[in-house]
Formats: sequence, C-alpha cells, structure tokens
Amino acid sequence: MGTENIEKLYDKQSLEIMQTAEDAYVRGSNRVQEIKNYALKAGIKRIGIAHCVTFPKEAEAIKHFLSNEFEVYTIDCKCEGITKHEMLGCEGNGIMCNPVGQAEYLKENSTEFNISMGLCVGHDLVFNQKSASPVTTLVVKDRTSKNNTMETIQNLIH
Repeated sequence: MGTENIEKLYDKQSLEIMQTAEDAYVRGSNRVQEIKNYALKAGIKRIGIAHCVTFPKEAEAIKHFLSNEFEVYTIDCKCEGITKHEMLGCEGNGIMCNPVGQAEYLKENSTEFNISMGLCVGHDLVFNQKSASPVTTLVVKDRTSKNNTMETIQNLIH
C-alpha cells in the first residue's frame, strides 16, 4: 500500500487521531491510562462517559480518575425515562435504553471525546453514530462473562 493509497483511505483528521494515539502511547499503560494519555496529548478539555445503568460505580470511578485533568460528564442509558412502548411501539412499559439521548446530552455539554461503557449491542452502534465527538470503547457488555469478552472468545478457540 503506497502513500497515495493512504491519502485515499485516511483524511487529515483520522491521521491526526492516529498520530496522537502513537504520541500518547506509554508502554505498560492500561486502557484507562491510555485514554487519559490520549486526551491529554490531544488537548481535550471535556470528556463524556455514556454508560449502562448497571455501571454507576464504574462510571463514577472513571470520572473521578479523569476529573483532575478534565471536565467529565456522565450519562446513563436510561436517561429521559422513555418506555419500550414509546420508543419501539411494542408492548411493555419498561424503561428503554436511550443512546441518542446520551449522545445529545454529551453534545449539549460540548464534550470533545466520549467513552462508551457497557452499552448493549445496537445501542452502542446508535450512540457511536449519533455522537458529535469521537468515541472510544472502554467496556463492552457481555452478560455471560461478567463483561470479559475475551473469555467468550477464548471459549470459542478451545
């Protein structure tokens, strides 16, 4: 793949994101520290965390970890209390996840970089699509392996 192909595949913003990630990399850093290093190197001031309602302690811990350097805004998936019937027109009054509401809340708070924590499949797709800022995934939901997707993958190998 030559330089001309790189220029066709990657716009300037994408290359800047990748270069910043390279510049921010510190050997031995965990994912949380890598996110912090990236945001510092990128000059980010405001970070959003869109999380599953089952992760309030974890989201608060990440917020606390980042709050010395950044303004951090968190929003859980059940924001605005929209029922399943209201959103999808099907039976049930349970509160639905609202990934667009999460994205809008973070946009209203002018976040420059968002973190996804444990959003359901599909909801994460919509959140990423509607987010006004780049999104990185910190945790993926895996209901059978305590959110350790690598365990699920390892079970497929063996």
